[in-house]
Amino acid sequence: MNELVTGDAVVLGLRPAKLPSRALAVVIDLVVVWAAYIVVSIVLTIATDSLDTAAVAALAVASFLLIPVGVPIAVETLSHGRSLGKLACGLRVVRDDGGPIRFRHALVRGAMGVVELLMSFGVIACVASLVSARGRRVGDLFAGTLVVRERVPTDRGRPVPPPPPWLVGRFSELDLSSVPDDLWLAIRQYLTRMGQLDAGVGWSMSQRLAADLAARTGVPLPPGVPPAAYLAAVVNERQARDSRRAFGSAAAAAAAVGPVGGAAPAVRPPQVRPAVVGQSDAVPQDTPQDVAAPPASRFAPPA
Repeated sequence: MNELVTGDAVVLGLRPAKLPSRALAVVIDLVVVWAAYIVVSIVLTIATDSLDTAAVAALAVASFLLIPVGVPIAVETLSHGRSLGKLACGLRVVRDDGGPIRFRHALVRGAMGVVELLMSFGVIACVASLVSARGRRVGDLFAGTLVVRERVPTDRGRPVPPPPPWLVGRFSELDLSSVPDDLWLAIRQYLTRMGQLDAGVGWSMSQRLAADLAARTGVPLPPGVPPAAYLAAVVNERQARDSRRAFGSAAAAAAAVGPVGGAAPAVRPPQVRPAVVGQSDAVPQDTPQDVAAPPASRFAPPA
């Protein structure tokens, strides 16, 4: 399996698509798109028989830009990276950090696809995919995207652990626009693999990543918050925002554990219960005891 690895030698749980599956998906998409383009061209030719040559040429150019170029861009944007061919082959276009693509990513891929796939008959795309270690074509390099396989064994999935409940929604006002994708990738892979790391190494990595994230956002790490918990809370906030943009406010509220149709509520700082005899660790009152959460040791400093 061709896996993605961060600079910290942490393996990413995505499987990049190989050239054969990508080529099959492109062939399916091109057959559908060009069939629609031929049908539309025939209809336009019959309907514009009485127009002059200039008007017919303008309509031909517009139909070419709208169907073979515009339709794939719109489909990838609306389906979040899954065209008809990719859906049939079990593929999806994602960002470098594994998040869903947006219109600008689909636009760059579509514009470069005119040269890579249409003008060069796919030669440039095939050569670029063979040279790239992750099977990326030139459009993926410019757009910062990656085509991955979705049909993988479920036991390989490693979800990002949720933050402590008292941190959910605390960073709803944080500006995340300056955080690069490679930093998000490193944070996500640290969170999914921190249980496998040595306690001291994991703690130092979380401190460095938290410092980098705080420098990018311009807001220092809140006092008393473990770096790993801070990273998990910020990633949770970003996932909620992505869900809000992609699927609406209901999905974002579910991701952020907040009310439907609005932003996640500002959560109060954790309240410490009075110490009782035989109990050495204070538990925040806001933490529900019947909800599965990662062990507190994951977010605690090494002994």
